[in-house]
Amino acid sequence: MAQADEAFPGREGGIPPARVVSVNLCTDQLAMLLAAPGQLISVSMLARDPLVSSMAAEAAEYPANYGSAEQVFLLQPDLVLAGTYGAAASTALLRGLGVEVVQVAPVNSLDGISTQIRAVASALGRAAAGEALVAEFEAGLARSRSPLAPRPAALYYANGYTTGQGTLADELLRAGGFSNIGAAAGITGGGTLPLERLIMAAPEVIVTSTPYPGASRSEEILSHPALLALRARAGVVATTDADWVCGTPHLLRALRALRDARDTLEAG
Repeated sequence: MAQADEAFPGREGGIPPARVVSVNLCTDQLAMLLAAPGQLISVSMLARDPLVSSMAAEAAEYPANYGSAEQVFLLQPDLVLAGTYGAAASTALLRGLGVEVVQVAPVNSLDGISTQIRAVASALGRAAAGEALVAEFEAGLARSRSPLAPRPAALYYANGYTTGQGTLADELLRAGGFSNIGAAAGITGGGTLPLERLIMAAPEVIVTSTPYPGASRSEEILSHPALLALRARAGVVATTDADWVCGTPHLLRALRALRDARDTLEAG
């Protein structure tokens, strides 16, 4: 059984959960960072996908689940970590079967990452490990923020999708020394940015995604001649989707790539 590093509220005798299953990509990664040895017994299949998971290699060491209530229940967990979107029927069924489920909402700010780390650490009965990870993350964040005046940048993905105000990606761009063209275009949350508007905005850096193998009509816009010409003039930050997806300390890698790009613009 996992050993508690603090009394765990709500559990008899302050005993932390001994069999934890995560069914969400973001809780997968936080649980792998925070759980005591042997405490985490399964993560979701997505945790093994290197295009969306920053800990795909680590996830390969755990049995994988597809998030179905039947599969998860047979693992005999005493705690299930889940997101707040998707799998609503599964989480409701698990609760109905007497399994404790803690749902963790996605974060939309850098400050929210520390809050989320503490929430998962508390659910695991691992508050001290959570505070250590928060301290490490916040120190890295302070070192990685760019002090330079912002330069225009764009997030541009399949189907012309971008993210604007009120998103973690927007705040990450600003911390890296850039202004977000999507936010300037009035987009809140996620939305579509017409290619013409992107071209006229003339971003100095474009952040795009790593395509999955195979052909996809949704990605055809990324090879449009006008966009290719813009990308040839602008810098393209070679970050992976994985480091941008979840509110984990792995975001610092994306931030450092942005700051390197901003420093390169300043030097040029």
